[in-house]
Order: sequence, then C-alpha cells, then structure tokens
Amino acid sequence: MEQYGKILIIAMPVFLLLIIIEKIYGIVKGDDQVPLMDSVSSISSGITNAVKDVLGISLTLISYEWLVSKIGLYQMQANWVAYLIAFIVIDFYGYWTHRWSHQINFLWNKHAIHHSSEEFNLTCALRQSISSFVNLFTFLLIPAAVFGVPAKVIAITLPIQLFLQFWYHTKYIKKMGFLEKILVTPSHHRVHHAINPEYLDKNHSQIFIFWDKWFGTFQEERDDVPPVFGITRPAQTWNPIRINFQHLWLLTTDAWRARNWKDRLTIWFKPTGWRPEHFEEQYPVHKITDVYRFDKYGIGNSPKLVYWSVAQMLVTLLFVTYLFDNIAKIGLPNIFIYGLFIFVTIYSYTELMDTRKFSVFWESVRFFFGVGIILYFGDWFGLDALLPYSNYIVVGYLGASLLVSVYFVTFEFPKTKSNALLLKS
Repeated sequence: MEQYGKILIIAMPVFLLLIIIEKIYGIVKGDDQVPLMDSVSSISSGITNAVKDVLGISLTLISYEWLVSKIGLYQMQANWVAYLIAFIVIDFYGYWTHRWSHQINFLWNKHAIHHSSEEFNLTCALRQSISSFVNLFTFLLIPAAVFGVPAKVIAITLPIQLFLQFWYHTKYIKKMGFLEKILVTPSHHRVHHAINPEYLDKNHSQIFIFWDKWFGTFQEERDDVPPVFGITRPAQTWNPIRINFQHLWLLTTDAWRARNWKDRLTIWFKPTGWRPEHFEEQYPVHKITDVYRFDKYGIGNSPKLVYWSVAQMLVTLLFVTYLFDNIAKIGLPNIFIYGLFIFVTIYSYTELMDTRKFSVFWESVRFFFGVGIILYFGDWFGLDALLPYSNYIVVGYLGASLLVSVYFVTFEFPKTKSNALLLKS
C-alpha cells in the first residue's frame, strides 16, 4: 500500500508532463487532440483508480503466493530471468483478461470506463476502473507459479507493465515499421479503441502484439477507415464514477425486467451488449448507429467552466499527493476517510462539469465533510505541522469552491442552456 503510493508520487508528475507536452505539440501543429474537459475527466478517473488501488479496496480469491506454494516446481531467485518470465506471463494474463472484458457482459462494466472517451490521447490511458472489486483471474499466472517466480517479482512487474501501456494512447505517432510486428503501437491501439465495425473487439494485447496474431484478434489500422473513438452506447457524462457503473446499472435493470429466469441469470454471461428479446424497442438505450455522424459530448462548455474544472483537478492532485506521501502517518482507518473525501471531491466537480444543478448539493456535502475532518482531528491529517495555517487554507478553498459552484448553477448554466436552445432552433 505505502510502497505503491510512493511509486505513484513519481509516476504522476511524469504522466502529467507528457500530457502537457502532447497538448503543446498539438497546439503548435494546429491539430490539438487533447480537449481540456475530456482530459480533466480522464485524469480524474485515473485519480479514483489510484486511490482505490493504494487503499487496497479489492479482493483476490486465489493469491499468487498460494499458487506458488502449491504448484511451484522450483524456487527462483529474483533475477533477470524471473523478471522476464513474469513480464511475459503477465502480458499473457493481460491479453486474456482484456479480451474477456470485451466479450462478456458483466466484465465489460469494469472496462467500459477506459473506452468511454470520444478522444484518443495520453489522458485516455488514465481512464481506469474502480468498479472491479474481485480479482477472478489469478489462475492465468499459473505458468509463472510453476517456475516459482517470487511473489515480490510479480508485485513489482505488474505496475511496470501497466505503466508501459501509457505511451501508445496517442494520434500523433503513426505506424512504426518493424516494431508493428512485435509491440503494441499507437496504430494497433487506435484500432482497439475504435467503434468502427471493422475494428470492434480487435487488438487486445497490452505489450506484445503477437498474442492477437496467435489467437485471431489482430486487425491492422487501415488508411481508408479512419478510427472513431468512444463506446457505442456513449457515456454522456464527464463523471468517472457514474461511468464506472452505467453498464452494471443497465444489466441490473434488464435482469429485473426480464420475463423469465433464464434471461435474468444468463444476461451476465452473454456477449457484451446482449439484452433480452425486444428490450431494445421496449427499453431503448441511446446507441451510435453511424460512427461518422454523431455529436460528441460536452463540446460547448463555457471557457470559465473549463478553466475552473482544470483548477479543481490540479488541486485534487495536490490532495492526493499528500495522501500517497503520508499513508503511514495518516494510518488506518483515517486513510479511508481521506479516500472518501477524494471520491466526493471528484464526484462533485465532475457533476458541475456536466452542468447539473444538483452539483451544489455535492459541493455542500464536500464542504461540510472537509470542515468536519478539521474539527474532529484538529487539522488536515497532520498537514499543519508542514504548512502553517493549513486549516485556514483548506477551509478557505472549500468555501470558495462552494461559492463558485453556486455561481455557475445560478448564473452560467441558464445562459448555457439558452444558447443551446438557440442553436437547435
């Protein structure tokens, strides 16, 4: 928990710097592919996932250590051979869990967030799930366990393999020659994120592309089929917490409405997108039918709201950095209280990004929650020892944030809706 938090403190500014470089490059080239609102939503999703992982809010049914103890034929040392085996096995594991997430209805819920952006840039890599609470697929690591690869090697290799998937989420890097035959490249991954019929459910590999070629899911990017990004049932929200549970909610309501028990039980294991017969007509869900003709979500936001959303995201990163750097000092159960505050924060400002009037309620909840933390503990989880007057700074920020939310809901949102009606007329 604490070690992973320290790793993220190093990784977060690196990712943010690369995102800024991509943004500047696009502006200089006159081809900006990093819209700010979409980026704030993506980075906010990454924050929720990082907090969940650092706090350990998940359950592994079969631990890797148990597998090694039961089926390990050798006891390997943590040398380069062990790391090589671990990397290859984890990539094999990643291919199949990724593929099944696209093919099985209930597993798609934990992966839909990653595909929910209608853009394709480095921030998309940060759209990761918080809705996966149980690891079902440790058995895919059996090859590493048979060789006796130590658990600490797996624990170190897993985040490295994940971080290496960041770079290829971009439109700016075209095909890469010989590397296209070995590695997952931006071209391969653009195909994977596309909703064009020619590209759906292809290129599930994470580092080595040969898994797709071996198991029949490879598709090359075609010059005559420009990829269009998103999900066919668009999220239509910037709120990553909402997106994380949209598909689960649809499955639950469909199972409840189903007329027979067979549909209620099998809907979870059917191919992704399957619904009982006639449900598309009886309970329609907005779906993109023409990938070249649909309106992207939230592209008409006011500059004020855009810049305020960026500011909120940056302040949240400061809160998260302090949490990750002081996990041991904050201790249990206080880190979970801190984590809940982060989740409420992100829920609140992304609701405001969606121009929902009820966002004021969530901002009020956050204000009283934050003030309550300071009153109960005496300061912000020990911050006053490092930053004098931090109590006043935190309360001042929370109060200003609430007032700004009231301003947007009272004065800006009515104007935004009036402008939208004029454009439609």
